[in-house]
Amino acid sequence: MKPFRRISVLGNGGWGTALSLLLHKKGCDVLLWGNTPNYVEFLKEKRENVKYLPGIPIPPDLPLTDDLAEAADGRELVVAAIPTPYLRSVMERFEPHYAVGTTVLSVVKGIENDSLLLASGVIRDVLGDAPVALMMGPCHAEEVARSLPTTVVVSNKDDEVCDAIQEAFFTDRFRVYTSHDTVGVEVGAAVKNVIAIAAGICDGLQFGDNTKAALITRGLVEISRLGVSLGGEKATFSGLTGLGDLITTCISPYGRNRHVGLEIGRGKKLKEVMDKMEQVAEGVFTTRSVKLLAERHGVDMPICHEVYSVLYDDKDPLRAVGDLMMRTPKAELEELE
Repeated sequence: MKPFRRISVLGNGGWGTALSLLLHKKGCDVLLWGNTPNYVEFLKEKRENVKYLPGIPIPPDLPLTDDLAEAADGRELVVAAIPTPYLRSVMERFEPHYAVGTTVLSVVKGIENDSLLLASGVIRDVLGDAPVALMMGPCHAEEVARSLPTTVVVSNKDDEVCDAIQEAFFTDRFRVYTSHDTVGVEVGAAVKNVIAIAAGICDGLQFGDNTKAALITRGLVEISRLGVSLGGEKATFSGLTGLGDLITTCISPYGRNRHVGLEIGRGKKLKEVMDKMEQVAEGVFTTRSVKLLAERHGVDMPICHEVYSVLYDDKDPLRAVGDLMMRTPKAELEELE
């Protein structure tokens, strides 16, 4: 397979913009698509994504568009960087222009509520079993855009697809590994957002390092349980898209999901927090999906269950922590199967 050079990025949020900048710097023919015509015109004039990635200039020769036909025309790789709640609707509008067989690279970390499909499944559901690869890992857009060293994982069953994507994105500041475990990679990247909300709640309640360490460790157990039950490989959850992504999103000041939890831990209600946010906190929506998937597959996920209760049943966060701590004592190490 020849290297991907003509690439479109669907989604001009922080992550889509950061990846477009990375590809442009590498010399790729990259086109950045945005959903809102007025904001795309603003970006063309301002050359700075002030809403989602402030302080980072957009080069004058990086083309921007709100036309999905243009975004599909002659492109060898399409990067989907659309938040999960809007992914299906954008893909449905994109489908008439999609060239069958074109590889789609999903960088979306979420699980659709109604279908309980991972983001890659949503893309295939709309585009007719399109070849979909994943790129996940501990990678905040703010740091990638500033060329801070970052590592990610590209996942697909086809080695040639992985190699072509790896070559397209690999730089001295953006290291790309490969994996065949598409389920494990995507589950880890999606469910860690739920644990990040719990981490924010702990910070809002002014708990300490002991609490955060326990939360990350036991949160990883829950992510692994669900991932293995869905067909992922246990070892994947010890890697970049499991433990690595979980650590980043639970501690970083950039994390939108941690921010939601932080504000709730400080006493605010979910609607109040969400109304003030410019960007989507994927974990708020994924929490619903995780609860249903855990019930469907008989997976014990007490932290995720309590996050759901806090977000959607208005449970007091401090009571949720107490209920977690007072669960029946048990051995730490268990089989995941």
